[in-house]
Amino acid sequence: MPNDNSSALLSVRDLAVQFIVGKQRVNAVHSLSFDLDAGETLAIVGESGSGKSVSTLSMLQLLPKETASNPRGKVLFQGMDLLRCTDKQIRGVRGNQIGMIFQEPMTSLNPLHCIEKQIAEALILHKGYRATQARERVLELLTLVGIPSPESRLKDYPHQLSGGQKQRVMIAMALANEPDILIADEPTTALDVTVQKQVLELIKSLQKKLNMAVILISHDLNVVKHNADKVIVMKGGYVVESDTCEQVFSAPKHPYTRDLISAEPSGQPAPVASNSPSVLTANNINVAFPIRKSFWGKTLESLHAVQDISLSIHAGETLGVVGESGSGKTTLGLAILKLISSHGEVTFNGDSISELDQAEFRPYRKDIQIVFQDPYGSLSPRMSVAQIIEEGLSIHNIGKQEEREEILISALREVELDPEMRHRYPHEFSGGQRQRIAIARALALKPKLIILDEPTSALDRTVQVQVIELLKRLQAKYSIAYIFISHDLAVVKALSHYVMVMKEGKIIEQASCAELFDSPQQPYTQTLLSAAYFYSDASVN
Repeated sequence: MPNDNSSALLSVRDLAVQFIVGKQRVNAVHSLSFDLDAGETLAIVGESGSGKSVSTLSMLQLLPKETASNPRGKVLFQGMDLLRCTDKQIRGVRGNQIGMIFQEPMTSLNPLHCIEKQIAEALILHKGYRATQARERVLELLTLVGIPSPESRLKDYPHQLSGGQKQRVMIAMALANEPDILIADEPTTALDVTVQKQVLELIKSLQKKLNMAVILISHDLNVVKHNADKVIVMKGGYVVESDTCEQVFSAPKHPYTRDLISAEPSGQPAPVASNSPSVLTANNINVAFPIRKSFWGKTLESLHAVQDISLSIHAGETLGVVGESGSGKTTLGLAILKLISSHGEVTFNGDSISELDQAEFRPYRKDIQIVFQDPYGSLSPRMSVAQIIEEGLSIHNIGKQEEREEILISALREVELDPEMRHRYPHEFSGGQRQRIAIARALALKPKLIILDEPTSALDRTVQVQVIELLKRLQAKYSIAYIFISHDLAVVKALSHYVMVMKEGKIIEQASCAELFDSPQQPYTQTLLSAAYFYSDASVN
């Protein structure tokens, strides 16, 4: 336990967090203690389920009071014990003196309010800003976090933003009132490498300017290594190691800490056979979204999200698609799946599917599956794991009830989950387990192509490595083709045969994985790679 430090900005003593699950009491955090000084950065690291996020949510009374409690502990801030503040007192602290960047912006932003209203809310409530003052500050914040053309995005709703743009809006909200403490829960998870670098530099500059303290929760140890002053390592609700950042990384004492530091995606996918058949060919794919219409509904102005993209992929091959947030990566994947309107020629297994309507395309859906970025949002909370996986089998009339049961059990085993878990619900699983369930759902239909949209972005490094190795094994076993969309170039390098770099809806560069990483030709690709390795001691090669 830290020594008593009356000058500390925040002092946490013997914090415990407990949940009521059914008739049982489960200890999520056993005993967490630390001191945080003004201008200091404390990183809390550990795998999903270790108690990192729960600890900080508990400090601000953000856990549901019906099921969560603090059997012991103190959280002292400016003479107040935050655990014992009234609702009015804690509301005065949240978003004002202590800001928080939540891990999942897709579920943290209100879908019914535009981003101007959501950012301005904290300014109006805590600072008493008038509407015009608030708008000026919102524009300033959106510019700071790198939202292009912020004036045109003020009235946008969360669903109109990419994952990275949503995260930047969350960061703007957290920084709006220049808080004394910023709790950043995986602040760069959904961001591409160049924006990740910009955001971390922004937080650092504001920290220096405001003498702001930061609690950084992250599974990216390269980010932690270059941004933290002190590090706490948690596992299963316990603190297993706590020391200065330099000491933890240079001489880790606990085996678990050493495992975390050494976990890094590596290796290469199995080579593609020379006679491997073509699975998908796309020529001149274009996607445009109307952004301004006339009174009569005629489109006056459009955003060209995907412009003249062509690609080809064979059985057992992985095409990596990389680029900054908003570059059109996910839009391209959705266009191939006919989930959004597009123009161009797409051939799947020798059949032209471009002109098919939804009813005609439906039989092809079992052969072209997708694993979404956010497993929490893509799995229905009202359905058990068995119902989630079996749904596709039922829709496509595959097998009888007994056969479907065997298929879903086999799919769960393939992704290394206990089939006995199939009667549980998504909220009962960790992030890594939820992503495995999403992969099992896609795998159950025995597809020829799976589009993987940032499938590892929200996962801890150790779990990322496990999922990447799992995807490699499944690809080698079934000759599945993957389109792997990601901003994490270390993961792309470990899984991809061929890489396509996108920017503003266009292909900037494409080459074999080895060629692109060894000798990138375009300045934009070089910038991406240098940003990806900005926090590591490795070279681009």
